[in-house]
Amino acid sequence: MKDKLAALILVFFSLSLLLFSTEKDKEKDLSQRHQEFLNLTRYIILDEERNVLNQLATDRERDIFIKAFWKQRDPTPGTPDNEYKTQHIKRFNYANKFYGRGTSRPGWMTDMGRIHILMGEPVSKERFETTMGIRPVQAWFYYGDPGRRLPTHFAVVFFKRGGFGEFKLYDHVADGPTALLVEGRDMDPADFETMFNKIREMSPTLSLISHSMIPGDVPFDFQPSPVNNIIMAEIFDSPKKDVNPTYATNFLDYKGIVDTAYMTNFVESDSFTQIIRDPIMGIDFLHFSIAPKNLSVDYYEPKDQYYCNFSVSASLRIDEEIIFQYSKDFPFYFNPDDIDRVKANGVSIEDSFPVISGKYKFIVLLQNSVGKEFCLLEKEVVIPERTGVARIAGFLLGYNFKNYESQFHLPFKLKDKKVVIDPTNTFSARDNIVLFINIADVTRQLWEKGKVRINVTGLKPNNPAIKSLNIQLKDRPLEKTLVISHTIAGRELPPDYYEIRVSLYDETGAKFDEVKNKFIISQAEAVSHPISHAKAFSLANNFLYFYMLASQYEKINNFQKAESSYAKAYAVRPNYKKGLVDYANFLYKVKKFDKILNLITKIENDANLKFEFFLLKGKAYMGKGKYEEAIDNFLQGNEIYNSDINLLNSLGFCYYKVEDKKKALDVLRSSLRLNPEQEDIKKLISELEKK
Repeated sequence: MKDKLAALILVFFSLSLLLFSTEKDKEKDLSQRHQEFLNLTRYIILDEERNVLNQLATDRERDIFIKAFWKQRDPTPGTPDNEYKTQHIKRFNYANKFYGRGTSRPGWMTDMGRIHILMGEPVSKERFETTMGIRPVQAWFYYGDPGRRLPTHFAVVFFKRGGFGEFKLYDHVADGPTALLVEGRDMDPADFETMFNKIREMSPTLSLISHSMIPGDVPFDFQPSPVNNIIMAEIFDSPKKDVNPTYATNFLDYKGIVDTAYMTNFVESDSFTQIIRDPIMGIDFLHFSIAPKNLSVDYYEPKDQYYCNFSVSASLRIDEEIIFQYSKDFPFYFNPDDIDRVKANGVSIEDSFPVISGKYKFIVLLQNSVGKEFCLLEKEVVIPERTGVARIAGFLLGYNFKNYESQFHLPFKLKDKKVVIDPTNTFSARDNIVLFINIADVTRQLWEKGKVRINVTGLKPNNPAIKSLNIQLKDRPLEKTLVISHTIAGRELPPDYYEIRVSLYDETGAKFDEVKNKFIISQAEAVSHPISHAKAFSLANNFLYFYMLASQYEKINNFQKAESSYAKAYAVRPNYKKGLVDYANFLYKVKKFDKILNLITKIENDANLKFEFFLLKGKAYMGKGKYEEAIDNFLQGNEIYNSDINLLNSLGFCYYKVEDKKKALDVLRSSLRLNPEQEDIKKLISELEKK
């Protein structure tokens, strides 16, 4: 067993050494100014930040990242000066100037240099460099911040180990008081009381800090306490506590997606997502809300209005493959009278879109062109399979609801009511807590005898508040997707963290589905909720939702459901020609060529879609093996637009099939010039050249 443990330790040590060496090798490849930046920030940079800087590909990316690094630490981001950066550079330069003397290292690398960079100039210094019997010692005294787990008054001690060399940081436990005494080697290292008295004889002031960093706080048994090491760990960690490394990892992940002008301005946000079965259309929607914690606004003088200019880019992914994505703009204007309210409450951008079953990575990039700011929502979402068995298909908590007409779709809206949510689920006693519960695939039997049970439980350990409620399903009109609402007055619940469980029981009284959420009743008299901003969508255009579903099914190669959704969308709005083109391209993928020829007659006379008509018609004939007819249509399409790779490749293939080698090579080489990365076309050209 010991041999196995030793082997595991050796493997772990080897891997750690390899990772450390790899990071060092990466840093050696950095430009001189970026290596100097790492030296400058050695004691304040997070591991995540260092890793990101080493992984960036270009100096330009590193320069932008460094701007973001300092911005995260700027105590007054609204001003042109960054006081933190200025102070840090000043301390670094001071350390290099005064603490590198008499050493072979630059001052910032010395123990004194490190403490000066982290803590600044001490309140006072005590020198014990000529005291008989004492090694050269310096003590730096500081006032600490209890909020950062530091004592209100403490001393950092440095000494020359063995009496020569540079001043080293004194470790009360590892070095021990004997290290401060010239004749310490002759003393019993476990006799701490004798050591204390010996030091006190020579220097009463030093004795008070030789066993503890807190002056005069001498342990009862005189043995130096490990608390000293905890204090030092807090000092070393103090500059890293207020920095959220999320911005750094986001910088690495999204540097190719987010415009460089935004990359230094990552803003944290609160967010909320929920899968809800729409009770009117019977489609599952992914609803989301994202609320930046900081908000930049600008003034539009012609209309005497303030504004933010948001844009949303949302995507569903399986690993790195994008299953569905879209972009949308959300300009937000408000009157000068509302500026204080908007600034105090913030804004939440809300949206929703239809989704198919599966497990996805959901990403929302929210950008505000005012201030060039961006924030992110990233979450794993699971959309359940539709089995036809009743289940809870949506559960919302909000603090109000608004009435809207049923023919409009809005985020967090069920039928004619939109739940007004706060992504943090934080309420005050003044708020009403609105519950909306969606139950899908309700049968008559379940409706007649089933029920929903709501349990609210406080999370404090002693005498938590508990509230329960049973709701009979038959108290609502029977519908396939049943919407249940309930309101709890915030004043009924004392301030606390709460868990709420919603359970669904069948006609036998057995629980067969349950969802839960958490919320907070604040001690504050009132809570500021972000102002929700969303766009209404007319259900007269719901055919677009079916096209979205069709596209998602196509991406995961569920062609049967994709075709069904395309057909449904087309049947609802046959004159939507962009959708018709998408439908026809899908039909080519599933080799239904005659159906394409029938479908595209709808766009034959549309001057704006002439190119698409000839391309689709040519591909349909190519699929049927009618290469001459295909060539004729491809040539007509090429006269309209001669730089489409899809058309050129199809035309070249048809020339190849009719054995017109010269024309095939001419067309395929034209395609390759447009995109040299087409390996299949290179292979086809090579085959033709050999003939």
